[in-house]
Amino acid sequence: MLNEWLLTLARWLDGFSWSTELHESLYMYAWIESTHVLTLMLFLGMLFIIDLRMLGVTFTSVPATTIAERLDRPMMIGFVVMVITGFILYFAIPVRSTQSIWFRIKVFLLIAAGINALLFRNKMRNPTGSWDLDPKPPKHIRTGAALSLTLWAAVVITGRTIAYDWYDCNKELPYFMYWAAGCVDEMAALDLQASLQ
Repeated sequence: MLNEWLLTLARWLDGFSWSTELHESLYMYAWIESTHVLTLMLFLGMLFIIDLRMLGVTFTSVPATTIAERLDRPMMIGFVVMVITGFILYFAIPVRSTQSIWFRIKVFLLIAAGINALLFRNKMRNPTGSWDLDPKPPKHIRTGAALSLTLWAAVVITGRTIAYDWYDCNKELPYFMYWAAGCVDEMAALDLQASLQ
């Protein structure tokens, strides 16, 4: 049911002339993709420094709140531009993106990273007790930082693998992979073939 709904949405977006024009543009798609990657680097650069401080690995003589306050604005600017350009890139190729197992994993990881960030951000920016000055923060802060680094690294890896067609719907795949990638038409064809046998 969800796969059908997502594919219907993707096909609707694909019907806009701007979607095709953007994807087939000589320069615009490349500029948007480059901006997406550059702002991803800005966002992750700031985030990794904050997370490494929260792990007690780097800048241990600087209070945790100072690191968070100084890097928060460029990190959030990078995040906002990265999200906007990400949506535009999806709009340019909605059907293939929707039917990409890597894109689906990336979206799941983004949601998990967002939930972790919401839970972690207030604790990081408003420390209770005296750990703000400690070279090594408490275990729950270190756990949140390690989870953040892991999730965002996985987002980058899955984002990069979207370009590869190892599990595209036009290939012969196991039924589970068709389901996981949202290959609705291919699943229907297999179901029809099984019912005729």
